[in-house]
Amino acid sequence: MAKLLRVFILLITALGFTAPAYSADAEALKKAEAYLNGITTLKSRFVQVNPDGGNYTGDLYISRPGRMRLVYDKPTPMLMVADGKFLIYVDTQMNDASHLDLDETPAGLLLKENLSFNDPTVKLLDVKKGAGTLEITAAMAKDPAAGKLTMVFSEGPFELRQWRVVDAQNKEVIVTLENAQKDVALDKALFRYDARAARNKD
Repeated sequence: MAKLLRVFILLITALGFTAPAYSADAEALKKAEAYLNGITTLKSRFVQVNPDGGNYTGDLYISRPGRMRLVYDKPTPMLMVADGKFLIYVDTQMNDASHLDLDETPAGLLLKENLSFNDPTVKLLDVKKGAGTLEITAAMAKDPAAGKLTMVFSEGPFELRQWRVVDAQNKEVIVTLENAQKDVALDKALFRYDARAARNKD
C-alpha cells in the first residue's frame, strides 16, 4: 500500500499537479466572493494609472452582473462600457468603438454572476494577505494569456479598493476607487452604447 502511495505521488508530481490554491485560503476567498456577489450596484470616483505613467480620473458605475461604465474626465477622450455581453472601448473624439467579448476579458471576472474562485471557468492564480489587505489574482480559464485581474480588498471595513489588470503584452493598468457607494440607483442607459446616437450628438 505504501509503495502504491509513493508511486501515485511520483506520478502526480511528474504530471505537474499541485493542490489548488483555493483550499489554502478558502476563508479569505469566500469572504471576497460574498462581498462581490453582494454588490448589486456601485458608484465611485476612480484614479487610473496606465503603463506609461499617465494618470486619469473619472466616474465608475457598476451594475452586477455584467454591466459597468467608466466615464473619464475631460479632456481624456475615452469611455468604457460593459453592456452584459461586450466590453466596449470608445474613442469619444473619433467616435470609434472596439467590442470585445466580456467573458474573454479580465473585467468579466469582476462582473461575473455568482462569482466563485472554485468555478472551472475561473483560473485562480494567486492569493496574498498583507497588513490589512487581501489581494486575489485570477484570469478566465478559457484564455488566461488574454489578461489577469488582481483585486485588492481592504480590511475594516472589507471592501474592494483597487484592481490591477495585466494584459497579454504584460502591461499593467491600475484603477483605484475613491468614495465608493454601494446599492445606489443607476440609470440602465448608463450601460448601453449607441454609436449612431453618439455621432448624432456631435
